[in-house]
Amino acid sequence: MLNLGILGGAHGHVQSYCTRWREHPEWGIHPAVVWDHDASRAAELAQTFALEIAPSIEVLLERADISAVVIASETSLHADLVEQAAAAGKAVILQKPLALTLEEADRLVAAVERAGVPFTLAWQMRVDPHNLKIKALLESGEFGRLYMLRRRHTLNVHLWPGFEKSWHVQPELNRDLFADDAAHPVDFIYWLLGMPVSVTAELGTLHSPAIVNDNGILIFRYPDGSFAEVSVTFVVSGGELTTEAFCEHGTIVHHYGDGPSTNHPWPPGGIQLKWFLQEAGDWTLSDLPEIHNHGERLAGLARPLAEFLHGERPALATAQEGRDVLRLVLACYESHEQGRRIML
Repeated sequence: MLNLGILGGAHGHVQSYCTRWREHPEWGIHPAVVWDHDASRAAELAQTFALEIAPSIEVLLERADISAVVIASETSLHADLVEQAAAAGKAVILQKPLALTLEEADRLVAAVERAGVPFTLAWQMRVDPHNLKIKALLESGEFGRLYMLRRRHTLNVHLWPGFEKSWHVQPELNRDLFADDAAHPVDFIYWLLGMPVSVTAELGTLHSPAIVNDNGILIFRYPDGSFAEVSVTFVVSGGELTTEAFCEHGTIVHHYGDGPSTNHPWPPGGIQLKWFLQEAGDWTLSDLPEIHNHGERLAGLARPLAEFLHGERPALATAQEGRDVLRLVLACYESHEQGRRIML
């Protein structure tokens, strides 16, 4: 059994993992202790999961019985906490995004490389079964050249009463929700296609001036001329279409892949994933189990993360990959602010 520490409880995703690890002791992960600069958050996690509360980061990291940590703090603390955890020889699971700035990202990457500790980012989209199938289809060669990939990413959190007071939208803690959550589909594109040669983006504040950048459109151009587009909105009440891949020999279509579209009622006969090949002349429907609750997607990280900590699989995403994704997200801001394409 591997004993785990939690550094910060700002990102609620860590609760999904802890719940699954408790439900599946055979996975060999035991959340044991928590530290948070916010005492109320630490107390809540401790009560919910029967954790000890460490009086300081140093006390937690000095414990020989703690082999790994999940860092789920505010983004502004990521670089400092990773530096401390890596120097203490702990394996690290880090919530997204990697950091606020490239300078912080460079510190973080250097700390992981210097210490040589296992490190992974917690990207649920990289272990989502439907996304894995899309990746396998594109890599199969059956579809030929990819011309355009489109991904829609939606949340409704900007509609929540009081969300403007959340740490998620405080510039000094997290920049804004675009930096925080648009990182998911940007990483999805990067995971599938690699680093583009240019980024063009438009961001907008359409619902409430109290919370900026609630909508955005991002265009990535690749060396072979192909396009990837990400549409982001945080003020949506419902949705359906998630991913489209238009290829030389066919098309892949994915529905119900984010919070609003997964959790809300589906129309009769709603299909989650399907694809069309010209040679077959008809649609093929995926036989993967459907996912009707976005919480299931978040909790789906628990087992892959357990396997990573036990050395049974590589990192879901390395620190350097996290830096690449942060570079893309920051390039979106730069493109919007300067009104031009940003060459990478």
